[in-house]
Order: sequence, then C-alpha cells, then structure tokens
Amino acid sequence: MIEVSLNKQNTIIENYNNVQRRIKMAAESVSRNFSDITLIVVTKTHSFETIKPLLDIGHINFGENRVQEADSKWSPHLGQYPKIKLHLIGHLQSNKAKKASELFDFIHTIDSLKLLNELEKHINNPSTKCAQFFLEVNMANEEQKSGISIEEIINYRNHLKSNSKLLCDGLMCIPPYEEEPSPYFLLLNKMASKYGFSKLSMGMSADFEKAIQFGATHIRVGSEIFGQRQ
Repeated sequence: MIEVSLNKQNTIIENYNNVQRRIKMAAESVSRNFSDITLIVVTKTHSFETIKPLLDIGHINFGENRVQEADSKWSPHLGQYPKIKLHLIGHLQSNKAKKASELFDFIHTIDSLKLLNELEKHINNPSTKCAQFFLEVNMANEEQKSGISIEEIINYRNHLKSNSKLLCDGLMCIPPYEEEPSPYFLLLNKMASKYGFSKLSMGMSADFEKAIQFGATHIRVGSEIFGQRQ
C-alpha cells in the first residue's frame, strides 16, 4: 500500500475545495446553477490511496483514461463505495467496449461508428453498467487526436435517433492546446443546441472556468487538485 502523508491529504482536499469554489464563481458569473455542473476528478496514474481523501469527504465522480488501469484501481473498492461514478475520458478501442461498459457509468469518447456499434452490442447485457454516452468531437481536425469532425455530428445524431439503443445525449471536446479555448467551447455549445444534445463535457484544469461560462455540464480536472505530475 502506498502511504500518503497527512500533509498531502490536506493539500488535496484544500485544492479540491478551491476548485469547487471556482466552479461556483464561474457558474454565478453567467447565472448558472452550481448544481448543474459535474466535477469529474481525473485520477489517471494516481493511486487509490491518493484518491481516498476525496472519497472520504463524499466526492463520487472520477475520470480515467484507460480501461485496464481503471479496472485494477477501482474494482476492488466499488463494493465499499457503491455511489462512485466512473467516467471514461480517454480513447476507447472497440475490442475493450464490453469491459468498459461493465466498469464505467459514463463513456465520453465515442469517436467512430465501429465503436458505437460495438457498445450497442452490449447495452442490454446484465453485466453492463454504463448508461450514458458522449460523442467526442475533434474540433480542429487535429491528426493526433481522436474524435469525429463537426460535420459528422449530424450523421451520428441521425443514427442515434433512428437505430441506436444508446442514451448518447452529450458532446465532448478537447480544444487545441496552443489556442484560446473559448471559441471552441462556444462552437460545441452551438452544435449541441443545433442537434439536440443536452450535455457538454469540456474544460480541464487550465480552462474549466471558461468552459463553464460557455455551457459545460461536465468538467474534467486533475492537476489543479493533485498537483502537476512529476
């Protein structure tokens, strides 16, 4: 077991509370309700012992990038913390769709019809836990990033309405790192309104306040809580 010092635990909780205050202030600045915004604490590469202080104060939404890491980290503890909601926020290979459906409550990264169809195969399995899904949109068509193009959203929406059993009611994005994120957040908000998506997964440690001001319902924050990775 990895020991986490009391000082480190206190710092994590202090950082978490500060992020919550910033969320509230950002929401109030655009007359939004704090309760309408879900803080997903990003726990990739962090040990369960590092995360435990947040569980002990009642936080339940956590984000992971990889199925295998999430399984080994969280599965032994889900019985002790039954209210935990796990969010997959990293790329999902279609051959891991079944396991992801059994482990995660939310999948934010549908980026192909192949993956969408594979998830559909498992939606009615008794072991499937995942009930809510997001389309990942590659806003700037960056080659190194996953996601569908803005132009493809309508085709996916039509497929979901006519053929799919999935509750896919959200859009997710990661703006280009070197650019001002606000125009991308605004555009994703417009696309969601245009095509009838009610949830927006956007905003990370560096820009979550701007994302909230442009309608984010789910924000993904790690380093502002746990500190920069060494």
